[in-house]
Amino acid sequence: MDIVVENITKTYGSQKALDNLSFTVKTGEILGFLGPNGAGKTTTMKAITGYLTPNKGDIKVGRYSVLEQPEDVKKQIGYLPEHNPLYLDMPVIDYLKFIGELQGVPKEKINERIKEMILTVGLDKEKHKKIGELSKGYRQRVGLAQALIHDPKVLIFDEPTTGLDPNQIIEIRELIKKIGKEKTVILSSHILAEVEATCDRVLIINNGKIVADGTADELRKKAQGSEVLKIGISGGDKNEVFEALKQLDTVQMVDFAENKLFEVESKSKQSSAKAIFDLCVQKGWYLTQLTPMEKNLEDVFRELTM
Repeated sequence: MDIVVENITKTYGSQKALDNLSFTVKTGEILGFLGPNGAGKTTTMKAITGYLTPNKGDIKVGRYSVLEQPEDVKKQIGYLPEHNPLYLDMPVIDYLKFIGELQGVPKEKINERIKEMILTVGLDKEKHKKIGELSKGYRQRVGLAQALIHDPKVLIFDEPTTGLDPNQIIEIRELIKKIGKEKTVILSSHILAEVEATCDRVLIINNGKIVADGTADELRKKAQGSEVLKIGISGGDKNEVFEALKQLDTVQMVDFAENKLFEVESKSKQSSAKAIFDLCVQKGWYLTQLTPMEKNLEDVFRELTM
């Protein structure tokens, strides 16, 4: 089920949280939704779920409009907010039954759905415990189960791995990837490596506007700019090598790096690889390393949101 966000604007007094925002998420796609604090991520997700109404624009979930058919939209969505609201005194099974009834799961199917969710999210050994007795990781699994209990077509996860240890993060990440093969997923996270590992596409928002949209590879390539090479050269004095690299016509800047290496930035739209190789041949030096340096998603994020 596709999500189509059409020119939505949301203001709080004089502050514009969302500014004519538009994007589409296709069925079976996991969208990573990134942005600094206050960028408008949570506002956008709340607008999609019908929790708040935009001042302008509309959102379609499948054929349903958030403005015109909000109850129909809510039936299609499973939502896990950043601060997972759970009834800590309730046993896991009782809580899931309660949520299933609220979500309109038929009585004859509710026990089957509870069993299925417990197996899906890995709660079998914890199912008889009270939620308050569970670790943070298992509470997050309960949150995922409640979001999935009514078999929604769309899933929205706001910081789903907040507070989890590395092993729990990997487990939740793999679970989301498995679920996302059949559903439309929007995932917000501050852990950029998690987004890169989990999501098919990344959308970066800043000040209520989209500043980047594409796969992680596409965003890195767009932000790459000038070529940067990590160079290792032996057989010559370090300072002599440094000065010789600076004199190459294709080189914009040279800097010292760790382990006696150099970082060489080429001039715009030029490559220094051949010139460096020819320099080593000419000087009788040995080229021990020549590695292109790619920007990671964190570099791209900082450039677009600082």
